[in-house]
Amino acid sequence: MIVLLAQGPLHTRFGDFTEYLFYDGQSESIAIVKGEIAGKEDVLCRVHSQCTTAHVFNGIECDCREQMAMAQERIDEAGSGLVIWLDQDGKGNGRMAELLTARLREEGVAQTEAYAQLGFQRDARSFDRAAEILEFLGVGSVTLMSNNPEKASGLTDRGIQVSGTVNLAVVPDNPLMRKTYQDKVRYQNHSIELWEDRGHGR
Repeated sequence: MIVLLAQGPLHTRFGDFTEYLFYDGQSESIAIVKGEIAGKEDVLCRVHSQCTTAHVFNGIECDCREQMAMAQERIDEAGSGLVIWLDQDGKGNGRMAELLTARLREEGVAQTEAYAQLGFQRDARSFDRAAEILEFLGVGSVTLMSNNPEKASGLTDRGIQVSGTVNLAVVPDNPLMRKTYQDKVRYQNHSIELWEDRGHGR
């Protein structure tokens, strides 16, 4: 069960938000909210797991940094919406697990399969806290900004109505990110239209 610890203004490149800090007895979660969302339907929502590689060290193997920016920009354009940030690095397995899989990824193994080979869960994330936060904030239904069907089902299983999804995939600009996208489509059923399908030759 989450509790609200504090809230306050957050000024970003994509406008002003209100930040809500929650705690569940083990870890903190954050929601940044723009506009009025209580009781609203089809609220733009991004559920985003921590990614130290991308957000702290500007890693290029994933699109986590770009997805966060795209989500905030779309919310700013719409005038309302929220991003929920969950402390779930390494697909919920933690930072150590991600580092331990680095060698296997260098050898071409997909990230989720590398976790499994080392005895971790392919995806240990839970979206229960996101559902609790949406309930706390009184959101009626969400339009989920995600390519991952597991996020949508993770919310609906907890009683959150997902009225639609918005794809946040970018055109990969390097071989590492292209491989990540291919692996997500192959192993995780992500609804990503790969760059070849969009007429891009890179």
